[in-house]
Amino acid sequence: MTENNAVENEFRFGYVSIVGRPNVGKSTLLNQILGQKVSIVTAKPQTTRQRLAGIKTTPQGQVVYVDTPGIHHTAKRALNRYMNRVAKASFRDVDLVLFLVEAGNWTRQDAFVAKALGSVDVPVMLVLNKVDLVPDKESLLKFIDEHFSGDDYESIMMISAKKGSGVDELEKQVLARLPFSRPFYDEDQFTDRSERFLAAEMIREQLTLRLHQELPYALTVQIEEFKRKGKLLTIGAIIWVERNSQKQITVGKNGIVLKQVGSQARVVLEELFGEKIFLRLWVKVSKDWSDSDKLIERFGYTD
Repeated sequence: MTENNAVENEFRFGYVSIVGRPNVGKSTLLNQILGQKVSIVTAKPQTTRQRLAGIKTTPQGQVVYVDTPGIHHTAKRALNRYMNRVAKASFRDVDLVLFLVEAGNWTRQDAFVAKALGSVDVPVMLVLNKVDLVPDKESLLKFIDEHFSGDDYESIMMISAKKGSGVDELEKQVLARLPFSRPFYDEDQFTDRSERFLAAEMIREQLTLRLHQELPYALTVQIEEFKRKGKLLTIGAIIWVERNSQKQITVGKNGIVLKQVGSQARVVLEELFGEKIFLRLWVKVSKDWSDSDKLIERFGYTD
């Protein structure tokens, strides 16, 4: 047996899609698996807008976990329709789907996702997240009996993505279901996304954490400058909003909100990239950009 054949017979590789309704913990799970922050996380639904692959390489195999936007039962605006297309496209060209559901909390949106998954031709593993928040395990078993049939799923796993409990076993079960193959990515690569994309997402996360009500859903971040010179990385980003009133809120009195966002985003970005960063932010208005197919494509939301 040649060395290459030996590697292929012992090493597993595959794509695994993480799907579910908004705010069920998909990005938290991805970050927990990778052991570092790649996908942004906030308490607000619809934080994840685009597909992002996190790559986990071990001596046993390489798994490409695809984090997706939450699937919406209703999608009235162009951005929401785009997010649904991206999420549903992740059902295809993967080896396994992880259907993430909040333990003890079944909603109409969960049912909508489950129905969409009924037509996929790859195995689906049901993953009950936030089990640590359900102290009564008997009620959890009743919840499973009421809403799920074992015939519909490859297996049923229980985890707490935030605390990490059950995640190691989930990874083992995932890897065991993937084909034997050589790795596709370098072992030190942890995502398929560019540094510019990650920078925009980390800035948007800080905006989402600091701005209230509907404003986070009306903004997006576009990287205009990304240059390294010596030991300094300079990043320039435009924050697009839909109204002049939203611009005023995002900037804040005497620029205080924008300064706070920039300061915290710089800390997060320096930790992510491991280098000194000079960050510049501007806020501009593009009326109703989130309901324009042309504008969302211009701002980087492409299928």
